[in-house]
Amino acid sequence: MRIDDLRRRLDALYLRYDHRFVDPDPLQLVRAQAADEDREVVGLLAAALAYGNVVQIKRSIGAALGALGERPARAVRHLDPGTAARRLAGFRHRFNDGRDVACLLFFIRQMLEQAGSVEGFFARGLAPDAADVGPALASFAARALALDHGGLYGRRQLPAGAGVRFFFPSPVDGSACKRLNLYLRWMARRDGVDLGLWRSVDPASLVIPLDAHIYTIARRVRLTRYRSAGWPMALDITRRLRRLDPADPVKYDFAFHRMGLFKRKDEIRALV
Repeated sequence: MRIDDLRRRLDALYLRYDHRFVDPDPLQLVRAQAADEDREVVGLLAAALAYGNVVQIKRSIGAALGALGERPARAVRHLDPGTAARRLAGFRHRFNDGRDVACLLFFIRQMLEQAGSVEGFFARGLAPDAADVGPALASFAARALALDHGGLYGRRQLPAGAGVRFFFPSPVDGSACKRLNLYLRWMARRDGVDLGLWRSVDPASLVIPLDAHIYTIARRVRLTRYRSAGWPMALDITRRLRRLDPADPVKYDFAFHRMGLFKRKDEIRALV
């Protein structure tokens, strides 16, 4: 399909899948927060847990939020890791437990203490000459995992098998970093779906959050030459989408995901 035709069809889908389709999505729980500082904190928590069945994801996010009360950011600023772990003792989301979530929240507390916000902490890894957020993501993950884990894992150093590591994948290891890229999409883009709270991250530098739905559609529409889901495929898809909209290449991500989730095979076939 010619690029102009593909752009026209994708733009129509982008307009179709607007804020009315946010339910069901973890973003719904982020948008429910009134204050921007709460949205930023809850956004990272929600993105970290955004793997598996969407019903289970939303249930797990709700359970984690129950330990934080009505003002999550304020609760995180005063969070004691041991107390948080005890409150989350019965928590389980697939292969992450309450200790992992407590450690994540303690990491966020330290980000707020060091940089004033999660954005400030992330922005310290931004490189002005970088073509995309890859280097910043790698820096963010490395610096997050170097933070104090509050003794939650019983050792001075964070163990290699600590579950909290799953929340901070890195492009350096070849990971597609789907959940962190999803968080960046929520924070950096502003439209009827995404929040656009951050100003330090240019939407043009974002990378597609590569999940199973995006993988299937991108392969079907020939947006990538790769077969294995990973950072190279995520970059490849993003570069091709950048030809359609250089300033906002991941604007189509939400529409892609809705088409896959709702099994809109007719809309997918129309893109081939």
